[in-house]
Amino acid sequence: MSYTFDELKEDVAAGRIDTVLACQVDMQGRLMGKRFHAQFFVDGAWKETHSCNYLLATDMEMETVPGYKATSWEKGYGDYTMKPDLSTLRRIPWLEGTALVLCDMLDHHTHEEVPHSPRAILKKQVARLEKMGLKAYMASELEFFLFDQSYDDARQSGYRDLQLVSGYNEDYHIFQTTKEEDVMRAIRNGLQGADIPVENSKGEASAGQEEINVRYADALTMADRHAIIKNGCKEIAWSRGKAITFLAKWNYAAAGSSSHIHQSLWSADGKSSKFYDESGKYGMSEVMRHYVAGLLTHASEITYFLAPYINSYKRFMAGTFAPTKAVWSKDNRTAGYRLCGEDTKAIRIECRVGGSDLNPYLAFAALIAAGISGIENKMELEAPFVGDAYGGKDVREIPRTLRDATAALTESKMLRAAFGDEVIEHYARAGRWEQEEYDRRVTDWEVARGFERA
Repeated sequence: MSYTFDELKEDVAAGRIDTVLACQVDMQGRLMGKRFHAQFFVDGAWKETHSCNYLLATDMEMETVPGYKATSWEKGYGDYTMKPDLSTLRRIPWLEGTALVLCDMLDHHTHEEVPHSPRAILKKQVARLEKMGLKAYMASELEFFLFDQSYDDARQSGYRDLQLVSGYNEDYHIFQTTKEEDVMRAIRNGLQGADIPVENSKGEASAGQEEINVRYADALTMADRHAIIKNGCKEIAWSRGKAITFLAKWNYAAAGSSSHIHQSLWSADGKSSKFYDESGKYGMSEVMRHYVAGLLTHASEITYFLAPYINSYKRFMAGTFAPTKAVWSKDNRTAGYRLCGEDTKAIRIECRVGGSDLNPYLAFAALIAAGISGIENKMELEAPFVGDAYGGKDVREIPRTLRDATAALTESKMLRAAFGDEVIEHYARAGRWEQEEYDRRVTDWEVARGFERA
C-alpha cells in the first residue's frame, strides 16, 4: 500500500492533493515542519528544504534552552537541511488533499546527518545490527486518554474538571467502547489509509483510556509509524471536538499510559528468527538470551530514553500494571521485561518500562544498543523472576526519578560508545533542564497542603 512519488505527482496534477507536509521529528517525538503547496513540492522541494536548528534543542514549550553545544544564541541559531525520505511518503486521509513525508536532518554545510537527530540515532543502531547480519523488528503499543472536551476547552479550564469519554474502567469493554466509536473508528480507518496497518483498538485499564495496536515492522518503519500515529490521533480527536493526552500519568487516581515495546531480531533478509531456538529453554536462542541480558544489565542507563520527563516517573507505581522492577519474567505483567510467544517463532521480549510520552526513535535505539552490548559481550541471562515483581526483594529497580535516570544516562559508557559523547551530553542537558524547570515550580499540591497548615 506504499505511496510513490509518481503517484503523488499524478494526484497533484489531478487536483486530489494540494498540500504536502514535510516533517522532521523533534527531541520530544513531535512532528515539526512545513506545509508545502503540492505543486511546489513536486517541482523541486522534494529534494530538500530547511528549518532552524533550534528545533533539536528546545523543550516541550519550545523554549530556546541554554547549555547546548550544537546550537545557541551565540552561534546564531542557523539552519539544518531537511531531506525528505520519499519512502515515508503517504496520503493523510483525515486531512483534506494532504500528503506527508518524513525528513532526515542534515548539517547545512556538510550534508551529513545531524548526529543528535532522533531518526539518525536510530538509523545508526540499525546499521550496527546490519553489520552483524541482524535486523530488528519492533511494535509499540500506544495508550492514551480520550476526553469529551476540546483542547481549547481543556486549556481554558486550566485542565481542571476534565470529562473523560467514559465513567468507568473500560478494559476490553465492548459496550463502552461502542460509545467511543466515532473517534476510534476514525483513528483505525485513518491510520490504515495512511499506510499504517492497524490490528485493533481496545479499552484500557482506566476510565477513558484507549489503546491502539498496529502491525510490527522493522525498527525505523515502526518508529516512523509511531510518530505519525500520535500526531494523527490528536488531529482526528481535535476534528471531532475531543482531546487526547499521551501524558504518562495525567491524574493521580488514573492508571498510567504506557508504550510497551515488543522486540525481536531476525536474519538480515527477515526470513528467520534469530531469537527462536526450538531446542532452547522457553524457545530462546543464545542470541536472544544475550540480548535480554544486555537490556537488563543496562536497564538503568537506558531508562531516560523510555521515561524522559518528570511526569514519566509518576507512572511507576506498584499494582498499576506499570513496572517498578527491571527484571524479566515469563508472560508476567508485573515485570519490566516480559517474555512473549514462548516456544514459538513469534518469541519476543516486551519492554514494559516506557510510557506513552517517549520518543520512539530514541527508545528503540537505546534498547537495540543495550541488546547489542549483551550479544557482543556474551552476557549471561539471569533466571526469570517468578511471582509478583512489585514485591520482589533485592532485585534491580527502575530509577525512581528523572534526576536518577539522567545521572545514569550521563555515566553510561555503553551509550556513549553507541551514540557518541556529544549525543549523550545533548540529551543529558535536556534531562537536566526538565529537572531544573520543575524544581523551581510551585505546584497546586504544595499550596493546597501547606497554605494554612505550614
